[in-house]
Amino acid sequence: MRTVIIGTGSFIPANVKTNRDFTTHDFYDDNQAPVPGGPENIVKKFEMVTGISERRYADADMNASDMAIAAAGKAIADAQIDPETLDQIILAQNFGDVKKHTIQSDAVPSLACRVKQALGIRNPACIPYDLLFGCPGWIQGLIHADAFFRAGLAKRCLVLGAETLSRVIDDYDRDSMIFSDGAGAAILEKQEDATGGPGILGSVAQSFTLEEADYIYMGKSCFPHSDPRVRYLKMQGRKVYEFALKRVPEAMKVCIEASHVPISGLKKIFIHQANEKMDAAIIKAFYALFPGSKAPADVMPMNIRELGNSSVATVPTLFDMVLKGALPGHTLNKGDVVLFASVGAGMNINAVCYRL
Repeated sequence: MRTVIIGTGSFIPANVKTNRDFTTHDFYDDNQAPVPGGPENIVKKFEMVTGISERRYADADMNASDMAIAAAGKAIADAQIDPETLDQIILAQNFGDVKKHTIQSDAVPSLACRVKQALGIRNPACIPYDLLFGCPGWIQGLIHADAFFRAGLAKRCLVLGAETLSRVIDDYDRDSMIFSDGAGAAILEKQEDATGGPGILGSVAQSFTLEEADYIYMGKSCFPHSDPRVRYLKMQGRKVYEFALKRVPEAMKVCIEASHVPISGLKKIFIHQANEKMDAAIIKAFYALFPGSKAPADVMPMNIRELGNSSVATVPTLFDMVLKGALPGHTLNKGDVVLFASVGAGMNINAVCYRL
Protein backbone atom coordinates (compact mmCIF):
# COMPACT_ATOMS: atom_id res chain seq x y z
CA MET A 1 0.00 0.00 0.00
CA ARG A 2 0.92 3.65 -0.32
CA THR A 3 -0.11 6.72 1.65
CA VAL A 4 -1.25 9.23 -0.96
CA ILE A 5 -2.02 12.94 -0.61
CA ILE A 6 -5.29 13.46 -2.50
CA GLY A 7 -6.01 17.08 -1.58
CA THR A 8 -4.40 20.12 0.02
CA GLY A 9 -5.47 23.49 1.35
CA SER A 10 -4.07 26.44 3.25
CA PHE A 11 -5.11 29.59 5.02
CA ILE A 12 -2.80 32.60 4.99
CA PRO A 13 -4.01 35.62 7.01
CA ALA A 14 -4.54 38.85 5.10
CA ASN A 15 -2.88 41.11 7.70
CA VAL A 16 0.62 42.01 6.55
CA LYS A 17 3.21 43.07 9.13
CA THR A 18 6.23 44.57 7.37
CA ASN A 19 9.71 45.06 8.77
CA ARG A 20 9.08 48.79 8.75
CA ASP A 21 6.39 48.23 11.39
CA PHE A 22 9.12 47.11 13.79
CA THR A 23 11.28 50.21 13.42
CA THR A 24 9.30 51.88 16.21
CA HIS A 25 9.99 49.04 18.67
CA ASP A 26 12.47 49.11 21.52
CA PHE A 27 14.59 45.95 21.58
CA TYR A 28 16.36 44.43 24.58
CA ASP A 29 18.67 41.44 24.87
CA ASP A 30 18.39 38.38 27.12
CA ASN A 31 19.94 40.36 29.97
CA GLN A 32 17.24 43.04 29.58
CA ALA A 33 19.76 45.58 28.32
CA PRO A 34 18.95 47.78 25.29
CA VAL A 35 20.22 46.34 22.01
CA PRO A 36 22.68 48.88 20.56
CA GLY A 37 22.28 50.37 17.10
CA GLY A 38 18.71 51.59 17.19
CA PRO A 39 15.59 49.83 15.86
CA GLU A 40 16.10 50.73 12.18
CA ASN A 41 19.57 49.18 12.09
CA ILE A 42 18.38 46.18 14.09
CA VAL A 43 15.56 45.56 11.63
CA LYS A 44 17.86 46.00 8.63
CA LYS A 45 20.34 43.48 10.03
CA PHE A 46 17.48 41.11 10.84
CA GLU A 47 16.33 41.07 7.21
CA MET A 48 19.88 40.45 5.98
CA VAL A 49 20.26 37.46 8.33
CA THR A 50 16.82 35.84 7.96
CA GLY A 51 15.60 36.99 4.54
CA ILE A 52 12.24 37.94 6.06
CA SER A 53 10.75 41.24 4.90
CA GLU A 54 7.15 40.71 6.03
CA ARG A 55 4.90 38.22 7.77
CA ARG A 56 1.17 37.56 8.26
CA TYR A 57 -0.83 37.89 11.48
CA ALA A 58 -4.32 36.53 12.10
CA ASP A 59 -7.26 38.87 12.59
CA ALA A 60 -7.98 39.76 16.23
CA ASP A 61 -11.09 37.56 16.27
CA MET A 62 -9.42 34.57 14.59
CA ASN A 63 -7.71 31.73 16.45
CA ALA A 64 -5.48 28.85 15.33
CA SER A 65 -8.45 26.49 15.21
CA ASP A 66 -10.36 28.92 12.98
CA MET A 67 -7.50 28.97 10.49
CA ALA A 68 -7.29 25.17 10.66
CA ILE A 69 -11.00 24.92 9.88
CA ALA A 70 -10.56 27.17 6.84
CA ALA A 71 -7.58 25.17 5.55
CA ALA A 72 -9.41 21.89 6.19
CA GLY A 73 -12.39 23.02 4.15
CA LYS A 74 -10.15 23.83 1.19
CA ALA A 75 -8.34 20.49 1.40
CA ILE A 76 -11.63 18.57 1.56
CA ALA A 77 -12.94 20.47 -1.46
CA ASP A 78 -9.68 19.82 -3.33
CA ALA A 79 -9.87 16.09 -2.56
CA GLN A 80 -13.60 16.00 -3.39
CA ILE A 81 -14.42 13.73 -0.47
CA ASP A 82 -17.21 13.44 2.08
CA PRO A 83 -15.82 14.54 5.50
CA GLU A 84 -17.78 11.66 7.07
CA THR A 85 -15.29 9.27 5.45
CA LEU A 86 -12.38 10.63 7.52
CA ASP A 87 -11.01 8.17 10.06
CA GLN A 88 -8.73 10.65 11.80
CA ILE A 89 -8.13 14.36 12.14
CA ILE A 90 -4.54 15.00 13.23
CA LEU A 91 -3.83 18.64 14.08
CA ALA A 92 -0.25 19.72 14.73
CA GLN A 93 0.02 22.77 17.00
CA ASN A 94 2.07 23.98 19.94
CA PHE A 95 0.11 26.68 21.75
CA GLY A 96 -3.57 25.86 21.30
CA ASP A 97 -5.91 28.79 20.79
CA VAL A 98 -4.51 31.99 22.30
CA LYS A 99 -7.09 34.72 22.04
CA LYS A 100 -5.81 38.16 21.09
CA HIS A 101 -4.72 40.28 24.11
CA THR A 102 -4.74 37.25 26.45
CA ILE A 103 -1.86 35.16 27.78
CA GLN A 104 -3.56 31.81 28.34
CA SER A 105 -3.49 28.85 25.99
CA ASP A 106 -6.81 27.12 25.34
CA ALA A 107 -6.54 23.53 24.12
CA VAL A 108 -9.55 21.92 25.82
CA PRO A 109 -11.25 20.50 23.90
CA SER A 110 -8.45 19.78 21.46
CA LEU A 111 -8.20 21.94 18.37
CA ALA A 112 -8.77 18.82 16.27
CA CYS A 113 -12.09 18.30 18.08
CA ARG A 114 -13.06 21.86 17.19
CA VAL A 115 -12.25 21.19 13.54
CA LYS A 116 -14.38 18.04 13.56
CA GLN A 117 -17.26 19.96 15.11
CA ALA A 118 -16.98 22.81 12.62
CA LEU A 119 -16.96 20.37 9.71
CA GLY A 120 -20.18 18.87 11.04
CA ILE A 121 -18.79 15.32 11.14
CA ARG A 122 -21.12 12.96 13.02
CA ASN A 123 -19.11 9.77 12.54
CA PRO A 124 -17.95 8.68 16.05
CA ALA A 125 -15.21 6.57 14.47
CA CYS A 126 -13.53 9.73 13.17
CA ILE A 127 -10.90 10.34 15.86
CA PRO A 128 -9.55 13.88 16.28
CA TYR A 129 -6.38 14.60 18.25
CA ASP A 130 -3.68 17.24 18.56
CA LEU A 131 0.00 16.58 17.99
CA LEU A 132 2.73 18.56 19.79
CA PHE A 133 6.08 18.05 18.09
CA GLY A 134 7.46 21.54 17.59
CA CYS A 135 7.72 22.95 14.09
CA PRO A 136 8.02 19.45 12.53
CA GLY A 137 4.48 18.66 13.76
CA TRP A 138 2.71 18.57 10.38
CA ILE A 139 5.30 16.25 8.87
CA GLN A 140 5.02 14.07 11.99
CA GLY A 141 1.28 13.98 11.30
CA LEU A 142 2.04 12.50 7.87
CA ILE A 143 4.20 9.86 9.56
CA HIS A 144 1.39 9.09 12.04
CA ALA A 145 -1.19 8.70 9.28
CA ASP A 146 1.12 6.44 7.29
CA ALA A 147 1.67 4.24 10.35
CA PHE A 148 -2.08 3.93 11.01
CA PHE A 149 -2.67 3.01 7.37
CA ARG A 150 0.01 0.33 7.46
CA ALA A 151 -1.45 -1.05 10.70
CA GLY A 152 -4.87 -1.33 9.07
CA LEU A 153 -6.43 1.12 11.55
CA ALA A 154 -7.40 3.88 9.12
CA LYS A 155 -7.97 4.53 5.43
CA ARG A 156 -8.33 8.30 5.22
CA CYS A 157 -6.92 11.12 7.40
CA LEU A 158 -6.95 14.90 7.54
CA VAL A 159 -3.55 16.23 8.67
CA LEU A 160 -3.36 19.88 9.71
CA GLY A 161 -0.81 22.37 10.97
CA ALA A 162 -2.02 25.65 12.50
CA GLU A 163 -0.41 28.28 14.69
CA THR A 164 -0.80 31.88 15.85
CA LEU A 165 2.74 32.63 16.94
CA SER A 166 1.94 36.35 16.94
CA ARG A 167 0.08 35.73 20.21
CA VAL A 168 3.07 34.22 22.10
CA ILE A 169 5.98 36.44 21.03
CA ASP A 170 7.83 39.09 23.04
CA ASP A 171 7.68 42.42 21.19
CA TYR A 172 10.91 43.50 22.86
CA ASP A 173 12.85 40.50 21.51
CA ARG A 174 14.50 40.73 18.06
CA ASP A 175 13.56 37.11 17.39
CA SER A 176 9.87 38.06 17.55
CA MET A 177 10.18 39.40 14.00
CA ILE A 178 10.70 35.85 12.69
CA PHE A 179 7.31 34.46 13.63
CA SER A 180 3.92 34.56 11.94
CA ASP A 181 0.51 32.86 11.68
CA GLY A 182 -1.05 30.41 9.23
CA ALA A 183 -2.55 26.98 8.62
CA GLY A 184 -2.08 24.18 6.11
CA ALA A 185 -3.92 20.92 5.50
CA ALA A 186 -3.74 17.70 3.51
CA ILE A 187 -6.06 14.75 2.97
CA LEU A 188 -4.18 11.44 3.05
CA GLU A 189 -5.64 8.19 1.73
CA LYS A 190 -4.55 4.56 1.86
CA GLN A 191 -4.31 3.22 -1.67
CA GLU A 192 -3.24 -0.09 -3.15
CA ASP A 193 0.42 -0.18 -4.11
CA ALA A 194 1.30 0.34 -7.72
CA THR A 195 4.81 0.22 -9.12
CA GLY A 196 5.95 3.77 -9.62
CA GLY A 197 2.70 5.12 -8.23
CA PRO A 198 2.23 8.09 -5.89
CA GLY A 199 2.68 7.98 -2.14
CA ILE A 200 5.06 8.14 0.81
CA LEU A 201 8.27 6.29 -0.03
CA GLY A 202 9.96 6.58 3.35
CA SER A 203 10.34 8.65 6.48
CA VAL A 204 12.58 9.38 9.42
CA ALA A 205 12.01 11.05 12.79
CA GLN A 206 14.64 11.91 15.39
CA SER A 207 14.73 13.68 18.76
CA PHE A 208 17.70 15.18 20.60
CA THR A 209 16.93 16.25 24.17
CA LEU A 210 19.87 15.74 26.54
CA GLU A 211 21.55 19.06 25.77
CA GLU A 212 19.20 20.43 23.14
CA ALA A 213 15.72 20.38 24.71
CA ASP A 214 15.94 24.02 25.86
CA TYR A 215 17.21 25.54 22.62
CA ILE A 216 13.60 26.69 22.05
CA TYR A 217 11.65 27.42 25.22
CA MET A 218 9.21 29.70 27.03
CA GLY A 219 10.85 32.49 29.00
CA LYS A 220 10.35 35.96 30.46
CA SER A 221 10.25 39.12 28.37
CA CYS A 222 13.43 40.99 27.45
CA PHE A 223 11.77 44.18 28.74
CA PRO A 224 13.29 45.17 32.13
CA HIS A 225 9.95 46.03 33.73
CA SER A 226 7.95 43.07 32.42
CA ASP A 227 5.85 40.74 34.55
CA PRO A 228 8.18 37.75 35.24
CA ARG A 229 5.16 35.45 35.51
CA VAL A 230 4.28 35.87 31.84
CA ARG A 231 6.21 33.64 29.44
CA TYR A 232 6.98 34.13 25.75
CA LEU A 233 8.43 32.03 22.94
CA LYS A 234 12.23 32.21 23.10
CA MET A 235 15.15 30.51 21.38
CA GLN A 236 18.91 30.28 21.49
CA GLY A 237 19.37 31.27 17.88
CA ARG A 238 23.02 30.37 17.40
CA LYS A 239 22.59 26.93 18.98
CA VAL A 240 19.48 26.23 16.91
CA TYR A 241 21.35 27.20 13.74
CA GLU A 242 24.37 25.01 14.52
CA PHE A 243 22.19 22.08 15.55
CA ALA A 244 20.02 22.28 12.43
CA LEU A 245 23.00 22.62 10.09
CA LYS A 246 24.55 19.45 11.49
CA ARG A 247 21.56 17.21 12.15
CA VAL A 248 18.94 18.02 9.51
CA PRO A 249 21.05 17.15 6.43
CA GLU A 250 21.98 13.84 8.05
CA ALA A 251 18.33 12.97 8.66
CA MET A 252 17.37 13.97 5.12
CA LYS A 253 20.09 11.66 3.77
CA VAL A 254 18.82 8.76 5.89
CA CYS A 255 15.29 9.39 4.59
CA ILE A 256 16.03 9.33 0.85
CA GLU A 257 18.37 6.36 1.20
CA ALA A 258 15.66 4.43 3.06
CA SER A 259 13.31 5.43 0.25
CA HIS A 260 15.76 4.15 -2.39
CA VAL A 261 15.76 7.53 -4.11
CA PRO A 262 19.03 8.90 -5.55
CA ILE A 263 19.89 12.51 -4.79
CA SER A 264 19.45 13.27 -8.49
CA GLY A 265 15.86 11.99 -8.25
CA LEU A 266 14.64 14.82 -6.01
CA LYS A 267 12.57 17.47 -7.81
CA LYS A 268 11.85 19.73 -4.82
CA ILE A 269 12.71 19.98 -1.14
CA PHE A 270 10.02 21.50 1.05
CA ILE A 271 11.94 22.51 4.14
CA HIS A 272 10.52 24.24 7.21
CA GLN A 273 10.63 27.99 6.57
CA ALA A 274 12.66 28.95 9.63
CA ASN A 275 15.36 31.26 8.34
CA GLU A 276 16.27 31.83 4.69
CA LYS A 277 20.03 31.63 5.18
CA MET A 278 19.77 28.64 7.51
CA ASP A 279 17.58 26.75 5.07
CA ALA A 280 19.96 27.49 2.20
CA ALA A 281 22.90 26.29 4.33
CA ILE A 282 21.02 23.08 5.21
CA ILE A 283 20.36 22.31 1.54
CA LYS A 284 24.00 22.98 0.65
CA ALA A 285 25.19 20.71 3.48
CA PHE A 286 22.70 18.02 2.42
CA TYR A 287 24.01 17.88 -1.14
CA ALA A 288 27.59 17.93 0.18
CA LEU A 289 26.87 14.54 1.76
CA PHE A 290 26.71 13.14 -1.78
CA PRO A 291 30.12 13.63 -3.46
CA GLY A 292 29.84 15.23 -6.85
CA SER A 293 26.31 16.52 -6.25
CA LYS A 294 25.21 20.13 -6.29
CA ALA A 295 21.82 21.55 -5.35
CA PRO A 296 19.80 22.64 -8.41
CA ALA A 297 18.96 26.34 -8.29
CA ASP A 298 15.22 25.66 -8.17
CA VAL A 299 15.17 22.69 -5.77
CA MET A 300 14.06 24.69 -2.70
CA PRO A 301 10.81 26.68 -2.95
CA MET A 302 10.56 29.42 -0.34
CA ASN A 303 7.86 31.75 0.93
CA ILE A 304 9.48 32.89 4.17
CA ARG A 305 10.40 36.30 2.73
CA GLU A 306 6.71 37.23 2.50
CA LEU A 307 5.09 34.92 5.06
CA GLY A 308 7.62 34.50 7.87
CA ASN A 309 7.91 31.43 10.08
CA SER A 310 4.48 30.01 10.98
CA SER A 311 5.91 26.88 12.65
CA VAL A 312 3.82 23.78 11.82
CA ALA A 313 2.12 25.62 8.96
CA THR A 314 5.17 26.48 6.85
CA VAL A 315 5.61 23.18 5.00
CA PRO A 316 1.93 22.46 4.19
CA THR A 317 1.23 26.04 3.09
CA LEU A 318 4.35 26.07 0.91
CA PHE A 319 3.46 22.69 -0.62
CA ASP A 320 -0.10 23.83 -1.30
CA MET A 321 1.13 27.03 -2.96
CA VAL A 322 3.41 25.13 -5.33
CA LEU A 323 0.74 22.54 -6.17
CA LYS A 324 -1.72 25.33 -6.96
CA GLY A 325 0.77 27.28 -9.09
CA ALA A 326 0.87 30.17 -6.62
CA LEU A 327 4.66 30.36 -6.29
CA PRO A 328 6.32 31.68 -9.46
CA GLY A 329 9.18 29.57 -10.81
CA HIS A 330 8.06 26.35 -9.14
CA THR A 331 5.85 23.58 -10.56
CA LEU A 332 5.25 19.91 -9.83
CA ASN A 333 4.16 17.09 -12.11
CA LYS A 334 2.92 13.55 -11.65
CA GLY A 335 5.79 11.24 -10.81
CA ASP A 336 7.99 13.96 -9.29
CA VAL A 337 9.71 13.01 -6.02
CA VAL A 338 9.85 15.58 -3.24
CA LEU A 339 11.29 15.68 0.25
CA PHE A 340 9.58 17.28 3.25
CA ALA A 341 11.92 18.14 6.14
CA SER A 342 11.73 20.11 9.37
CA VAL A 343 13.43 20.91 12.66
CA GLY A 344 12.07 22.52 15.80
CA ALA A 345 11.50 22.59 19.53
CA GLY A 346 12.42 19.40 21.27
CA MET A 347 14.82 19.40 19.47
CA ASN A 348 12.95 17.29 16.95
CA ILE A 349 13.77 16.52 13.31
CA ASN A 350 11.88 14.61 10.66
CA ALA A 351 11.66 14.04 6.92
CA VAL A 352 9.30 12.35 4.49
CA CYS A 353 10.07 11.33 0.93
CA TYR A 354 7.01 11.48 -1.32
CA ARG A 355 6.24 10.73 -4.97
CA LEU A 356 3.42 12.64 -6.64
